[in-house]
Amino acid sequence: MIRILIIDDHPLVQDGLAVMLRDEVSLQIAGACKTAEEALAFLAGNEPDIILLDINLPDMDGLTLCEKIREKYKKAKIIGLTSGNEAGIITGLLQRGANGYLLKNMERDELLKAIEKVQAGKVYVSEAANEKLLEHFRGAELRGDVPVLTRREKEILQLLADGLNGPEIAEKLFLSAFTIETHRKNLFKKFNVHSVQSLLKIAREHKLLP
Repeated sequence: MIRILIIDDHPLVQDGLAVMLRDEVSLQIAGACKTAEEALAFLAGNEPDIILLDINLPDMDGLTLCEKIREKYKKAKIIGLTSGNEAGIITGLLQRGANGYLLKNMERDELLKAIEKVQAGKVYVSEAANEKLLEHFRGAELRGDVPVLTRREKEILQLLADGLNGPEIAEKLFLSAFTIETHRKNLFKKFNVHSVQSLLKIAREHKLLP
């Protein structure tokens, strides 16, 4: 029996995934969590075989949570779920130990195929995501050393350029201060800087900001 944990803050998504999986006798929904905090508490006492992880959670960046899970739980296979299709998120997930990536508009057959593949020790990336990765790598030479940013990172970068601080950005985007700080640290890491001023300077040099 393959035990599956769903981590997603949207009840409709949780219910949809459960419906897709309920007739599979070899699969069992071990639990469903709406936040990173709930997920980490669940994992402290239960390690599932497969984790279906939403990238956009209310209390923590999904990429950060993926990394935290992988540090502690080596056996569980992680499949990222998102409604977007960005090369930066896909590669970020895989770099942090994820085993697969699916778009939320997937068909049931693709979900089952992904579970089968990652459970067998392989990496599964949806066809649409594969195309996005190919576009990304084909354009790598044109981009030079410009870091690849997620949609949220681009948004936060612009708000920093507008002069907003962390708490102000959190309030504007309806996110926690912790989540904004995580994104800020990720931006610093991608640009290899240690201050907002340096971050904005390099971003403008790369024409990521006006």
